Amino acid sequence: MSTLSSLLFLTIAIIESMAGLLVNGTILAVSSTSCIRSKILSSYDMIMIFLSLSRFLLQSWLMLDLFLSLFCDTSYYEENLFVIFKTVFMFLNNSSLWFAAWLSVFYCIKVASFTQSFFIWLKKRISSLVPWMLVTSSLFSFATSLPFAWNIYNIHDNFTAPLATTNSSEWRVTMKDSLILLVLLCNAGIALPLIVFVVSSTLLIRSLWMHTREMKNNATGFRDPSLEAHIGAIKSVFSFLILYVTYFISLVLILSNTFLPLSVEEAICIAVIAACPAGHSMVLIWSNPKFRELPARILHHVNCHVRTRYM
Repeated sequence: MSTLSSLLFLTIAIIESMAGLLVNGTILAVSSTSCIRSKILSSYDMIMIFLSLSRFLLQSWLMLDLFLSLFCDTSYYEENLFVIFKTVFMFLNNSSLWFAAWLSVFYCIKVASFTQSFFIWLKKRISSLVPWMLVTSSLFSFATSLPFAWNIYNIHDNFTAPLATTNSSEWRVTMKDSLILLVLLCNAGIALPLIVFVVSSTLLIRSLWMHTREMKNNATGFRDPSLEAHIGAIKSVFSFLILYVTYFISLVLILSNTFLPLSVEEAICIAVIAACPAGHSMVLIWSNPKFRELPARILHHVNCHVRTRYM
């Protein structure tokens, strides 16, 4: 029963990854086309290109990892493919986390209305800082993923034996070792972007909420599109925050080897890891009219083609 449940959640993870490929491919195509047409690479488009590309590669890699671990498990572990896959996964994962954090910082600086001198300084220079932020975080992600090449396999090797032969004392020791390794190697790679994301999102929500309250106090009783836009923005940022934190918790549980391989709990965490980036990208498309245009045009052409065919 547990095996069937695990396979169900892993299948859901694959479907979620496919959806993530679709939505991130849409964002990548729209952002790239916008840059080509305008012949100007804006800071926002630059962040969106880096973010959507990293997530497209991340979810492609996750799908390939799941297929190999399920159907080619012997060669996957014995030929050191596990080391390569987890190292590349951590690089793409850390990069994606950083780019999402920089997007939150960009929103916060551009939208929030704080009067502190440092915030005003950032608002004036954010366009010139974005390329350096993206390149530096990419190099940092590469550096924090390298230790996985020689350490993670030793941890996972303890679990390649059949579950029936794994005694509880060995499980407890492995848990302790993996948690120590997690603290030493993973905190810088995944906790720092989490802190940046949470702080910038919280500041943005606070600024939007204060502005929304002022608009409600000055409302004339008629429907105010600007007020609705602010409320929608708060909901979007809050959903970003929930998805990011949920992804972080699931990732920590996976990296710390809290659950047995192919257990239901591990499969649920993998499904969450696959769902959160796709969900975040879907909210980005829903909240930005520019990203909604391409899917709308595609649906329009498909409907016209279907109607022509059956007339």
